[in-house]
Amino acid sequence: MSRLRADSLTVMAGTRRLLDAVSVDLAPGALVGLIGPNGAGKSTLLRCLAGLLRPGGGAVTLDGAPLADLPSRERGRRIGYLPQSFQPAWDYTVGEVVALGASRRPGATLRIPDLLRDHELTGLGERRWSQVSGGERARALLAATLVAEPDVLLADEPGASLDIGHRIDLMRRLRDWSRRSIVVVVLHDIERAALDCDRLLLLEEGRIVRDGAAATVAGSPDLDRVFGIRFERGSLAGGADAVLMLERRP
Repeated sequence: MSRLRADSLTVMAGTRRLLDAVSVDLAPGALVGLIGPNGAGKSTLLRCLAGLLRPGGGAVTLDGAPLADLPSRERGRRIGYLPQSFQPAWDYTVGEVVALGASRRPGATLRIPDLLRDHELTGLGERRWSQVSGGERARALLAATLVAEPDVLLADEPGASLDIGHRIDLMRRLRDWSRRSIVVVVLHDIERAALDCDRLLLLEEGRIVRDGAAATVAGSPDLDRVFGIRFERGSLAGGADAVLMLERRP
């Protein structure tokens, strides 16, 4: 079972501290959400965990090995990263983008039409990247990432351009994938984070101020304080917790 650890990560941008001695231990079996206001450090932490940003202090390890020491090919095979947006240098077709993801599984026999069907992208395979919507791009990127079967999947606000139905389906897929791989996702939709994630990390000014079960973090007064919002807590049918924004503090 893979294990991804961050120990005392510090990232500076000039005099501003983007991450302040952040430590976190991640393993398969739980869908982990990163939540917090803009500028809290969510995307910076995700990029450090992906090996795309080297911290000024601290280290990230994957199964005990420093991430910085792993060959880029191995890191690319084991860690899948979904950015907020992706604009390829060439105007690939959707099928070609999915094929790029499949190429990270050397030796595997994969048929692109089958992969497109499995990810509900049938009919989009021949369409150019410039010709598909933001939501269709997000679904294609998720497919390209999942077909590589990474040990770690890191997603930065992957559902931002999706309608509610596809957003729910995306979170279901991520939750299913988290049973066998490490999955961490940045979310701005607090209600979906509380409903869909098993564990939440609440960030504020580069620090993790809460780390625990989703229901516990969602019910914490720290959530209201960090966002400067009053949240109304309630329950949905079946006992699922819900968090709804009520009003901004005066």
